[in-house]
Amino acid sequence: MLKTILGFAALIALATGASLPLATSADDPPKPEELPEYPLLDKKNTVKAVSPDEKTIVAEFAPNGDKKKVVRVGMICEVCLREGALEQFLCKKGTKEHEAIVRVDQDAELVHLAILAAGGKVGTVTQFVNPNSGEPEFKPATGSKVNVSVHYKHKGKLHTHPAQDWIWDIKKKAPIQHSWVFAGSQFIQNPDDPKAKPFYGANSGDIFSISNFPYSTLEMPVQISKDEAQLTYEAKTDKIPPLGSKVWVILEVVAEKK
Repeated sequence: MLKTILGFAALIALATGASLPLATSADDPPKPEELPEYPLLDKKNTVKAVSPDEKTIVAEFAPNGDKKKVVRVGMICEVCLREGALEQFLCKKGTKEHEAIVRVDQDAELVHLAILAAGGKVGTVTQFVNPNSGEPEFKPATGSKVNVSVHYKHKGKLHTHPAQDWIWDIKKKAPIQHSWVFAGSQFIQNPDDPKAKPFYGANSGDIFSISNFPYSTLEMPVQISKDEAQLTYEAKTDKIPPLGSKVWVILEVVAEKK
């Protein structure tokens, strides 16, 4: 009987030129979440875009006498991975989306400059080889500690928490415990054109890394090989909004103890 009714409905639709509603599948991917408003630390603070597109990278300023001080940096990023092993947290668009949770559509050097404006001090990238002896020797990255948090919508609710909550340690069954430091990547000179502007290494994809890379802007100051990262860390799918969702990635430089 049901088939007969559906058949009549189809004939009527054809005769009248009407269209039947499309069937929806439970497997249809969820819609990306829209970007929420930037969350000010204090209502007295102000936000100003500092990237060429006048929106993607912003600085949050707080009153500081007659001047203003950059207290945080915010970046509009997009979720590019929700499942699988990780080597990065954040990459540049068009690079390592297969192993990073979010991507940013800006030059990584601008991220570097924004962290400097927020008071970050560049340290050193991870060392794998002793420069004097040429022998293998690991030295962790150094630099100002930078707290990274995410602010986003998911399932109708606003969420703000450390970015580490999206990076799941399979072995410990808990979020990754390490923080990031401002290693600062490296500038690579073009040997064929010494006068050309040097290439900022993190633009190859390693902006905020989990495993050790020599060109990361932010690096975790512990020894995590690519193989170890692949076997240990994965995206915490249930906490991450749908692919394509816009999120704020917020950076706050931790003041050095005097």
